[in-house]
Amino acid sequence: MTRHVAFRSWSPGSFKGGAHDGTSAEGGGLRIATPSRTREYDDPHRPAERAGRFEEAAWTSPEVTPGFGATEVIASWNASTPPGTWLEVAVCARLADGTDTGWRVLGRWAETDSDIAPTSVGDQDDAVAAVAVDTLRLSPERPALSYRVRVTLLRRPRTPATPVVRLLAATASALPPDLPAAVPGAFPGTVIDVPSYSQQVHRGEYPEFDSGGQSWCSPTSVSMVLGHWGRGPAPADYAWVDEGLKDRFVDHAARHCFDHLYQGAGNWAFNTAYAARFGMRAFVTRLRGLDEAELFVAAGIPLVLSVAFAEDELDGAGYDTQGHLLVLVGIDEHGDVVCNDPASHGEASNDKVRTTYDRAQLERAWIRASGGVTYVIHPPDVALPAPRVPEEPNW
Repeated sequence: MTRHVAFRSWSPGSFKGGAHDGTSAEGGGLRIATPSRTREYDDPHRPAERAGRFEEAAWTSPEVTPGFGATEVIASWNASTPPGTWLEVAVCARLADGTDTGWRVLGRWAETDSDIAPTSVGDQDDAVAAVAVDTLRLSPERPALSYRVRVTLLRRPRTPATPVVRLLAATASALPPDLPAAVPGAFPGTVIDVPSYSQQVHRGEYPEFDSGGQSWCSPTSVSMVLGHWGRGPAPADYAWVDEGLKDRFVDHAARHCFDHLYQGAGNWAFNTAYAARFGMRAFVTRLRGLDEAELFVAAGIPLVLSVAFAEDELDGAGYDTQGHLLVLVGIDEHGDVVCNDPASHGEASNDKVRTTYDRAQLERAWIRASGGVTYVIHPPDVALPAPRVPEEPNW
């Protein structure tokens, strides 16, 4: 069966289309021009004095028709939010019978947690659609034939500050339950030099952020990719982290990827938004299999993959997981998959992070668990490979 995935993005040039409600697409991104309304926001995760009244403006994308009935839509974004500002991203889908899902919020986000607690939004499920943290889900019996994405920009009243959105992206998909056909490795012996950081090094640190480092697979993986590109927070940014701790930038990433409703640092869109703070272009998509992932490896671009497996389903892992992120860094001479796995086989050592997994087992753990969810993080001047399926590009 066909694995349908279609990616769409908007950037400074394409923001001039769509519907503007108090926004403009000048100065390198989407920003507030003239606020169109105000909002009282009572932050559910903070004392009342941390919330209050905000001016807002919004931009809504043109209607996107992926060409198939989509059962999931994942949004992601790259933005700057100066002090006193934040943004909200929502998706509205239209079903074949003309039913409109209404706007479902997929994230309220800011670069820091000073003004609001970045969060997903609960209690949005009904018979038409559901929201699973960062994903809009629809029934296979009533899929979406089109969708729109809306980003709302908010700021404290009487301030010139504004969020600036440089990229807004959405990935629509409809995936069959079967796995993709196994394909031999096309780029054997290609391994990218990516630094190795273990999440286990941070066990017990700052437990208010997802129970501590033992749960920080996603921000640790993002930190490895940022390290590969020579990007990441400056020491002044993580001065709040205890000086006696190792790899303090990972603690910084965990705090700023943390979703206060989900109570975890694994929100996919929050992780790519964090990476984009450091001059990267970063988004969430789904790949159809390792044959597509290998194209990125050949282009020198490491990827972050979302996987899950029982202990006997991935030889050499030494643990099991209901949800985990790791970095794909290469393909060995046998076509198997070289990874920087931050779980480190349960050991608190950066030296244990690099490992090689059986190709078929790793692909099964990735595709079955998340449908091939992938973080693509790269400098804007590093070109992505051409999509393998041009009629349904997924990046």
